[in-house]
Amino acid sequence: MGPRGPPAGGAPARFRPRGIPLSRIITAAVPAHGHVGPLLAISADLAARGHEVVFLGGGRFAGAAERAGVRFVALPAEADFDDRDLDARFPGRSELPAGPARIAFDVKHVFTDPVPAQYRALEELLAGFPADAVVVDAFFQGALALALSRPRSRRPAVVGVGVAPPMFQSVDTAPFGLALPPLPGEEGRARNRAMYEEVNRRGEPLQRYAEEVFAGLGITLPDGPRANALVTVPDHFLQLTVPGFEYPRSDAPETFRMIGALPPAVGAEHRLPAWWRELDGTRPVVVVTQGTLANGDLTELVAPTVTALADRDVLVVAATARPDGPAALTELLGALPGNVRAAGYVPFDLLLPHADVLVSNGGYGGVHTALRYGVPLVVGGASEDKPEVAARVQWSGAGLDLRTGRPEAADVAKAVDEVLADGRFRERARALAAELAEYRPFDAVAELVESLG
Repeated sequence: MGPRGPPAGGAPARFRPRGIPLSRIITAAVPAHGHVGPLLAISADLAARGHEVVFLGGGRFAGAAERAGVRFVALPAEADFDDRDLDARFPGRSELPAGPARIAFDVKHVFTDPVPAQYRALEELLAGFPADAVVVDAFFQGALALALSRPRSRRPAVVGVGVAPPMFQSVDTAPFGLALPPLPGEEGRARNRAMYEEVNRRGEPLQRYAEEVFAGLGITLPDGPRANALVTVPDHFLQLTVPGFEYPRSDAPETFRMIGALPPAVGAEHRLPAWWRELDGTRPVVVVTQGTLANGDLTELVAPTVTALADRDVLVVAATARPDGPAALTELLGALPGNVRAAGYVPFDLLLPHADVLVSNGGYGGVHTALRYGVPLVVGGASEDKPEVAARVQWSGAGLDLRTGRPEAADVAKAVDEVLADGRFRERARALAAELAEYRPFDAVAELVESLG
């Protein structure tokens, strides 16, 4: 369990006490915003404490690393891509339906194919920068190759950071990707065993593919399902959540622990829109967003929510997270309803304290940000890990899962009405906010790294 105390958000980082030697740390992430953001936040905190940190990542994040106060090293071209246009690097991906087919594509091409280039980049970096620890986004599997390449005494410690729901198999949970909550007792375990048999059988081609990629490096993956290695191979694995939001697993590895969610980045000086004064509590505020990346098609969630709540006595803030978002939404719907305020970028650390409900597509970081402020959710997500996140929102009691990434307006309206009317959702969200406030994730990472030197 992570160090506890007041929330880390907004507090200055603790500097390393005099007399304790500094550590050299490599941090790394696959070049996608949702993976890079948490690792750069960790990097910035470690650097502020006096550690020497090098971030290995995608070329478009060089400026972000510089702003975080760490040295940047670019991934080789074979491991780099622009997550804002995945089709440019991975043709045909968008033609696959969201769900198992696209997940299999991503496992193979987005996350496994870059492993050799990631591994070589780590080895080259370590040759000139002998680090004490390598702290990586859990999907940066080049670090698994490093951990498996030689004994711990001859390499730095490898620390995995869970930036999405954990994927490792457990007797207590259904297979990842099915978005099924735990079923207690022997009935649940029997269900899980049967499902894993089928999932593992279907996953054999991907398993063999991963084994061949690692074998090409002279490295043997451990026995067992490929997804387990993401958690079991690193020397330590730190999951960015709390027990109240994650399924219990009686067979979790000893190296696995939850350390709480990272606090949201505090918004820089930002000119607030003229309608900000309307967030005065006179009527409920419903915020809707599709996040910072999956926002190309606002008809998925933002437009249905705006339509659904047009006749409600609520203020709807459509946070499109794109400069042309308000214009694009107006083009889709014509004149916006009178109770809707459309925005491009709005800092959530300022907006969410005013919100009564967040309608979200289920980004892991965004959902935890809402929970940190005690805001209940309505979630509609279909791609990547979003169905699993949505299932956890409903399982935890903090909101409702629409079980689709493209809901009908009527279904959104019904869910929002229920969350606003039933105080148990707000109570549960506030309980999770209190639980999140007990953890100091930055301290947990720093104390672990400092213990490895």
